Amino acid sequence: MFVLSLLRIMMNSTQVSHFTLVAYFDTGVFKYLFFMIVMLLYVLIVSSNLLLIVVICMNRSLHEPMYLFLCSLFVNELYGSTGLFPFLLVQILSDVHTVSAPFCYLQIFLLYSYACVEYLNLTVMSYDRYLAICCPLQYNTRMTTNKIIIFIALSWLCSSVVCFLPILLSVPLRLCGNIINKVYCDNYSIVKLACYDTTVNNIYGLIVTSITISCPVSLIFYTYMKILRICFSGSKQTRQKAVSTCTPHLASLLNFSFGCFFEIIQSRFNTNNVPNILRIFLSLYWLTCQPLFNSLLYGLNMSNIRVICKSLIFA
Repeated sequence: MFVLSLLRIMMNSTQVSHFTLVAYFDTGVFKYLFFMIVMLLYVLIVSSNLLLIVVICMNRSLHEPMYLFLCSLFVNELYGSTGLFPFLLVQILSDVHTVSAPFCYLQIFLLYSYACVEYLNLTVMSYDRYLAICCPLQYNTRMTTNKIIIFIALSWLCSSVVCFLPILLSVPLRLCGNIINKVYCDNYSIVKLACYDTTVNNIYGLIVTSITISCPVSLIFYTYMKILRICFSGSKQTRQKAVSTCTPHLASLLNFSFGCFFEIIQSRFNTNNVPNILRIFLSLYWLTCQPLFNSLLYGLNMSNIRVICKSLIFA
């Protein structure tokens, strides 16, 4: 893998070869129970998102902008889950919770880019709903196949570039320790281990975090204001269409934003007085609940997807 090879080359200039994750605690024989719970969650996430991807790809009736953006969203859920769950399963069964430095930085890239793609994808989906509800006569001309491809490609490309830059700033840092108080690798936790001033890293991290969250949320808020204005002045049918298409999207946005908020608060502020098990749950919420939440939410809410899924499962 190109990213992992590049990180190995860059790591040659640093003295830390591995990191120790100290948020894990001894669960004794219960570790096998935790392993089974996490494995079941991972299987549910993979199977549900994969089923929805197959359903959308194999049925021409679903080759519409809304469903294509949903397909990209489901692919991203698989991407983010793969960056966490296999690693988590290995660590649960392991007695020594260490991870090599190159793999640690790779995991940071996977998880951060997952979050960035999630927000950008939800932003594009809100724009699509805005066009469908507020500009129905112009929808087919303004939301073409080429534009859909461009939107999806830019979401993934921009996220990769934006999330790789903080890692490039962190890798050359000379560290005075290798202890990370989490169950997975985190860039800010590594920056705090640096032996000298990290103002540039902190400023860039703060800017990227702010832009990644505030810009998509602001754009989504703007589109919803436009949609609400049309709903209040439109017919009952228009209001019903807006509610049925926008409610799952808004629920997904709020769920993911709350998870990210918990993670940012825990990373940036001292939470040592919070019970360890609660800190672990809050740090994993945005990575574990969102992938399953989205697949169940859209799979159960959208009648077209629900009907096709039933026909495939019970055929």
